[in-house]
Amino acid sequence: MRAVVMAGGEGTRLRPITANQPKPLLPVVNRPIMEHVLRLLRRHGVDETVVTLQFLAAHVRAYFGDGDELGMRLSYATETTPLGTAGSVKNAQDALRHDPFLVISGDALTDIDLTALMAHHRKSGALVTVALKSVPNPLEFGIVITSDNGRIARFLEKPTWGQVFSDTVNTGIYVMEPEVLDHVPPGERVDWSGEVFPKLVAAGAPLFGHVVAGYWEDVGTLDSFLRVQADVLDGKVDVDIGGFEVSPGVWIGRDADVHPDALLAGPLVVGDYTKVEAGAELREFTVVGSNVMVKSGAFLHRAVVQDNAQIGPRTHLRGCVIGKSTDVLRAARVEEGAVIGDECVIEEEAFVSHDVKIYPFKTIEAGAVVNTSVIWESRGQRSLFGPRGVSGLVNVEITPELVVRLGSAYATTLRKGSTVTTARDTSRAARALKRAVTSALTASAIDVRDLEVAPMPLVRFDVRSSDAAGGVVIRATAGDAERVDIIFLDAEGSDLSPAVQRTLDRVVNRQEFRRAFPDEIGELRFPARTAGSYARDLLDRVDTSGLAEAGLKIVIDAAGGTAALVLPTLLGHLGVDALTVNGRLDQTVQTHPPDARHRHALDRLGELVASSRAAFGVRFDHIGERITIVDERGDPIDDERALLVFLDLVAAENRGAEVVLPVTTTRVADQVTRFHGLTVRRTSLSAADLTRAAADPGVVFAADGRGGFVVPEFASAIDGLAAFVKLAALVARTKLTLSAIDARIPPVSVLRRSVATPWATKGTVMRRIVESVDPDGGCTIDTTDGVRVIRPDGSWVLVLPDPAEAVTHLWAEGSAATDADQLLQRWSAVIASPTASPA
Repeated sequence: MRAVVMAGGEGTRLRPITANQPKPLLPVVNRPIMEHVLRLLRRHGVDETVVTLQFLAAHVRAYFGDGDELGMRLSYATETTPLGTAGSVKNAQDALRHDPFLVISGDALTDIDLTALMAHHRKSGALVTVALKSVPNPLEFGIVITSDNGRIARFLEKPTWGQVFSDTVNTGIYVMEPEVLDHVPPGERVDWSGEVFPKLVAAGAPLFGHVVAGYWEDVGTLDSFLRVQADVLDGKVDVDIGGFEVSPGVWIGRDADVHPDALLAGPLVVGDYTKVEAGAELREFTVVGSNVMVKSGAFLHRAVVQDNAQIGPRTHLRGCVIGKSTDVLRAARVEEGAVIGDECVIEEEAFVSHDVKIYPFKTIEAGAVVNTSVIWESRGQRSLFGPRGVSGLVNVEITPELVVRLGSAYATTLRKGSTVTTARDTSRAARALKRAVTSALTASAIDVRDLEVAPMPLVRFDVRSSDAAGGVVIRATAGDAERVDIIFLDAEGSDLSPAVQRTLDRVVNRQEFRRAFPDEIGELRFPARTAGSYARDLLDRVDTSGLAEAGLKIVIDAAGGTAALVLPTLLGHLGVDALTVNGRLDQTVQTHPPDARHRHALDRLGELVASSRAAFGVRFDHIGERITIVDERGDPIDDERALLVFLDLVAAENRGAEVVLPVTTTRVADQVTRFHGLTVRRTSLSAADLTRAAADPGVVFAADGRGGFVVPEFASAIDGLAAFVKLAALVARTKLTLSAIDARIPPVSVLRRSVATPWATKGTVMRRIVESVDPDGGCTIDTTDGVRVIRPDGSWVLVLPDPAEAVTHLWAEGSAATDADQLLQRWSAVIASPTASPA
């Protein structure tokens, strides 16, 4: 059997160590990763291999040649442009026409039994056999679901935690029949797991998965690059280590000169021709390359030093990577997570802090303290983006320096000369940080439309109705005076999609910012009459018939937030008798305890509604996105009940239409819509998914159950102002009061609980949940977001890993609160204990 080794990876997440060498040539214990892969193939009888190349292809060909030194026959298939995982193999089709072949990545370290994998492929009669592996964190891989006989039922590439329904992932190692290449179009960028395999599964083709034992690690990040070095030295993976094991765990290369008075505490490896002077100390999991000089007094612990480097006297290297031909001079310190690129000079007594990246060919001056990267930088975090955009503590996690980098990165993803709308809420922190964003954008050749203080719906409207390519909004985090959220918008005024967020994250991590020439500096404009345009468009699109004639009285609490800027214009056209309170802009609103303040405000609003005999009352949040409703008796309607009441009003006028709700919404919503002849579509808890679905034709209503409502005829965004207008019009046309509508809707029994879950076990927990469901008991599984188990009686439980914290959230609904609580207890036990059963 032949093999295809895919070696075209650029390795952007591994920069700067891949800045001027291809990822497959990265050394693992002083041998390129791809060499370990080729040695594994040879051990399993595969000696004829095609290598697919793209990035710095000449470097790979120059190193391996025709494969003679490894006892193999190597040929190469070079791509002029990236063709993806499937396209690159298609490019080598001429060498793969007659027999089954094995596909393996040239940048993943493994020792799995390839012979057993190939035998399993022959026995199963598969078109494709995929090697599968259980991993603790499946987010960066493709999840695969198989049936009992091993046949693949579903692929999901790079899921969010809400989409994790297993910890079994695609390793990128396949055994294939040559006919599979007929399903790959030539010359196009195509991926196996993202495009080809799902189509084959849908067509019923025999694709099988085979769970492999042994070691497998995709060397895709700097953390994994350091981890595989330690794993090899620790004996966790069966690969050849060059040199001689002079004592347990201490490997010394050919012609290396290690002084007897040097301290070596293994496991560690010292490369060929390297010199280690007396008094140097090399500690556990240190890898020193070939032709390196380690001077007296140097201390290395968990450090990876590549070829031809010089490590000066009294230097201190801990948990870092030193590139080829780099000089670290006397008494310099390089801390954990730091990466020094090739051919750099770290001068005497310089200090390179943790997680700093120094790109190739740079000099750090003597005595310098480097806390941020030189030219490029990595912040070393899992992801910048959370459920509320980029969030953090003001002047601790979200500093002006970070905001400038974020703004520069966002500008870099846009064309020069593009326009971006910016706005903020009333808080002082947002005011200060927005100035930093504006400076970064204009300095990167972006024109800025600054709305200053504006409600979120108005900003989204301005972006989608103008020539803006996007938007940036800075606001204080709801309920937390010390935190701030930075929200980036696309050209439609929607939150950035996860794919674009990842792109922005990469630009920030790599610090590859675009700077404008002096004559390209962007302009700063302050558009006028935006609120009027928003109000006119809203009233043109939303049916307000009957509102002026009804003579409604409404009490509105603007909560001192930005909704107060638009409400006067709206109310002037609605023809309702409105009493508005807290209509001023209050920059101190965010500093009060949120729950107590909200309850007190609702009590006061209720008193005003009841005493004035108003039809209802509404309270806006501080950015005008969400509303809380008070009925005509002055009683607050909680968010979940408000969704049902609003839904009932909408459904009565839109028979046969569709509504969009998140998976955590009570099943009572289905009863309400069924009564009126509507259908419900469920989405994930992501606001982006909800609003994206709300944009589809035929959708007349969407809500998130947390006070956020979408009025699709106006815009597919959560909009408190549009929701208020829609609600007022519906109440004017109905003959029922809000309390009467609420009273006729059945009670809701949805409870929620969170269970602490270590990051390393989250994927395993989700697999355990799926495996704990008894299909013979009539239960069904919904993986729209997390894993939702629906029982035959309609009760359900949803298990959803938190994307930002080490917890798993559970929602449950039963016929009564006690039933829901029992469901929570049973499934919480499954999460907490591997042996527990929900039965």
